[in-house]
Amino acid sequence: MTTNAEYEEAARSAARELEQAQTADDVRRIWKKYYLALGHRAMGRLLLGRPAAELIARREARSE
Repeated sequence: MTTNAEYEEAARSAARELEQAQTADDVRRIWKKYYLALGHRAMGRLLLGRPAAELIARREARSE
């Protein structure tokens, strides 16, 4: 299981990379890179354009 700091870094990095993705292969590569740290739901939300800050806040609220 990833720590909150690792999750936050992975979410921000994945969001940045997804914004720059231009092909389906780019998205697949990014998905494979961050899937284990973030999970499929969070990756799907990022892919649909949800901000990383929202995912981070959601995780922090659940861990309190």
